[in-house]
Amino acid sequence: MATIAYYTEEGLQKLKDELYQLESVERKNVIRQIAEARDKGDLSENAEYDAAKEAQGLLELKIAKLKEILANARIVDGSQLDTSKVSILTTVKIKNMKNNMEMKYTLVAENEADLKSGKISIDSPIGKGLVGKKVGDKVEITVPAGVIPFQIMEITL
Repeated sequence: MATIAYYTEEGLQKLKDELYQLESVERKNVIRQIAEARDKGDLSENAEYDAAKEAQGLLELKIAKLKEILANARIVDGSQLDTSKVSILTTVKIKNMKNNMEMKYTLVAENEADLKSGKISIDSPIGKGLVGKKVGDKVEITVPAGVIPFQIMEITL
């Protein structure tokens, strides 16, 4: 059973663009490599041919996985989001209760996560720990560095 994943329109378009690139460009390159290796003679001792066939298998696996993700992708409508609690596409300002540092994160789908731009995966330890919480809630989240107590300061879009 495939998992439904939620994306922004921009994130979904990136996936579609990647699939197009794999199917229209990468696939042709691999087929050309196989043909060139085949032209070099005996296939039983042709490492180039074996490598090209393996690359083709990996590429087809990646294409199939991407198609499955796209088939189960749903676009999140920002106008329908409830900012009374943390959910995907909400921006959350949290305070680390140990050192009083405040951070702001937007919760996004796994493949849209980009820590530099403040986007964390809803499936990350912090993302999972914040989902469903409300302003003022205190939550302890287990991260690789240990358990960190956070307080939810603000939830916006």
